[in-house]
Amino acid sequence: MSYKMKSLIAVALVSWSAAGMAAEPIKIGVSGPFTGGSAPMGVSMRDGVKLAVAEINAKGGVLGRQIQLVERDDEAKNERGVQVAQELINKEKVVATVGYINTGVALAAQRFYQEAKIPVMNNVATGSVVTKQFLPPDHKDNYIFRTAANDTIQSAMIVEEAVGKRKFTKVAILADSTNYGQLGREDLEKALAVKGVKPVAVEKFNIKDVDMTAQLLKAKQGGAQAVLTYGIGPELAQIANGMEKLGWKVPMIGSWTLSMGNFLDNAGKNGDGATMPQTFIQEPNTPKRKAFIEAYQKSYKVERIPSPVSAAQGYDSIYLLTAAIRQAGTTEGEKVREALENLSEKVDGVVTTYSKPFTRDDHEAIKAGIPVMGEAKNGHIVQAK
Repeated sequence: MSYKMKSLIAVALVSWSAAGMAAEPIKIGVSGPFTGGSAPMGVSMRDGVKLAVAEINAKGGVLGRQIQLVERDDEAKNERGVQVAQELINKEKVVATVGYINTGVALAAQRFYQEAKIPVMNNVATGSVVTKQFLPPDHKDNYIFRTAANDTIQSAMIVEEAVGKRKFTKVAILADSTNYGQLGREDLEKALAVKGVKPVAVEKFNIKDVDMTAQLLKAKQGGAQAVLTYGIGPELAQIANGMEKLGWKVPMIGSWTLSMGNFLDNAGKNGDGATMPQTFIQEPNTPKRKAFIEAYQKSYKVERIPSPVSAAQGYDSIYLLTAAIRQAGTTEGEKVREALENLSEKVDGVVTTYSKPFTRDDHEAIKAGIPVMGEAKNGHIVQAK
C-alpha cells in the first residue's frame, strides 16, 4: 500500500473517529416521582421536558449533538433520590439533571451534583432553601438553579390574597409533615408576621391521611376565616372534602399545588374557589403557550395537563439549559454553570421570556411579579379575578 494511500486512510479514520465523538449524544438526567401521590407533577414535568427535547433534536440538537434523556423515578423518597443521583452521575455520566419535584428529595440528593460540579435545574421543587444549600463563602460555586416560584414568593402572594386583598384577620395554616410542607409553613408564618397576623391554628397532617376532621375543627374553633395550605393534591382534597363533611366552608388559599389534577378530581365541587399562585395556567393566551398546550395534548392524548405548572417549568428548564450549553460551547459543568449565570441570549419560554434569568448570586429564574393567582373552577384552573 502506498504511503499516500496509508495517509488517506489515517486521515479518514481520524475524521471518522472525530465524527463519531461529535455524534455522541448529550445525556441529561430527568429525576422526579413518576408513581405515587406526587406523580401528576413528576409525569407532567417529564413530559414537558420530553417535548422540549424533541423540538431541539428535530432542529439538529445542541453543538451538533442530539440530547438523550435518562429518566429515573425517585418515588418522592429522599433515599431513592440519593440512589438516582449517584447512578445518573457515576454510571450514566449525565452532564446535567433537570427535575426534583419534592423539596426533601432535592435537599437530600442534589449535593452529589454539587460535589461533581454538574448543574441541576430544579424545575418544580419550591422550598426556599433549595438554591441556597451551597452558597459562598462555604462553597466556591453553586451548581443549583431553579425555574419554579420559590416559597418565599408564594407565601407572600398567599398572605397578600388572604390578608391584603380579602382583609381576613383570622387564618389557619394546614401543612403536611414533609420538608415541603413544614418549610412552606415557616415561610407562611413569616409572611403573616410582616402583616401583623398570627394564625389562630397551625396544624400538621401526613401524606396519605384521609381524615382532616381534627385539624379542621381546631381551625373552625379558632374562628378562621380562611385555611392556608401547604401540601400536595390528594391530602389537599381531603381538606376540601373534610370542610364539606363538617358543613363549614371557608376559602382555601394555598401554594401552587392546589392546581394538581388529583386535587381537582378528588375534591370535585368542594375544590371550587381554591386559589393558589401559578407560573402557568393552561390557557392559550400567547402564541407560545397555545403551541405548547396543543403539542402536549397531541403527544400525550390528554385534554387537561395533570400539572400544567410542572409541565411548563420542565419545558422551560431544558431550553435554558441548552442555551447555556450552546453558549459555553461545551458540556463541561463549570463552563455550563458560568454560562447560566451570564446567559446572553433571550430564551422564549412558556412561563415567560427569560432575559439574564440568573446571576452568580441569584439562581432563581422566577421573580416576584411573574406568577399570578389561579382559581379552581369546574375541575380546571382559571386566572383568579
